[in-house]
Amino acid sequence: MERQEPYIGKGTLPPIREPRSRSPALVSIAAVVALLGAAAAAYFFWLRDTTPPAPSEPAAASVSQPLPMAQAPRHPMEIKTEEQPLPGLKESDGPVAAALSALVGLDAFGQVFLTENLVRNIVATIDNLPREQVSPRVSPLRPVPGLPVTSGKGAALTLATANAERYAPQMRLVETVGTEKIVAFYRRHYPLFQQAYVELGYPDGYFNDRLVEVIDHLLATPEAPGPIRLAQPKVLYEFADPALEELSAGQKMMLRIGKGNRERIKAKLREIRAAIAA
Repeated sequence: MERQEPYIGKGTLPPIREPRSRSPALVSIAAVVALLGAAAAAYFFWLRDTTPPAPSEPAAASVSQPLPMAQAPRHPMEIKTEEQPLPGLKESDGPVAAALSALVGLDAFGQVFLTENLVRNIVATIDNLPREQVSPRVSPLRPVPGLPVTSGKGAALTLATANAERYAPQMRLVETVGTEKIVAFYRRHYPLFQQAYVELGYPDGYFNDRLVEVIDHLLATPEAPGPIRLAQPKVLYEFADPALEELSAGQKMMLRIGKGNRERIKAKLREIRAAIAA
C-alpha cells in the first residue's frame, strides 16, 4: 500500500527531500530553469538544504550588455541592444517578475515563483545543480506541496510511482510555455543573468556556458532500473543504491520526479539547449 511519510533527506541534500524540494519546470531553465526549464534548465526542480549563503547585494548598476570576459565564451548569447535598457540587477525583481508573469501567466507565476532576488537566485540554483547540495535560501521557486509518496516498508521501501503526480502543475507549465518564448525571455534578460553570475564569484565566467553545462549534466542523469529503493538507517531516507546516493543534487532531483516527468523534462531541455548553444 502506498503511504505518505514525512521526509528529511540525508545531510542537507537527500535523494528524496521532497517536502522541501522545488518544482520541476529551471528545469524548465526551469535552465531556465523557467528558464525555466533548466533553469531554468532548470527551474522547477530545486532542492532544499542549508549550505551556501545567498549572494550579497551589490550596488545598483545599469545593465545593457554582458560584462567583458577574459576568454571568449563557448556559447555566446546574442544581445539585442536596440531594445529598452534593462534595470540594474538590484532593481530587477519587479520587471523580471512582470516579464515572467506575462510569459507563464499571473496565477502560475504566483504558484511557482518567489520574487525576491529572482535573477540572482535563478543563477545560484542553476550553478549548484551539478553539485552535492543546493541551498533553499537561493531557490527562485516555491516548494512542491505535499509529502513524498512511498510504497512498502523495510527492505521493500520504494519511492511510489504516484509521487510523480505531485509535479502535475509544474509539468503543465513546462509543456504549455513554448521553448521559443522561454529562450526569448532568457535572451532579453541575459545581461542580468551574466552580471549575477559574475557577482556569484565567476569574474571570468560566462553564464550561458554554465547553463549549457548544467543542461548536459541533467540530460546525463542515469536511469534507475525498476522502482527506486529507499533506505532509512536512522530517521532520514536515503537512496538504497549507493551509486544513486552519490549523484548530484540535480540528478537526484531528476530521479525523484519519476520516469515520465523526467523524459518530458529532458525533451524540453534538449530544445532549450539547441536554441542557446548554437
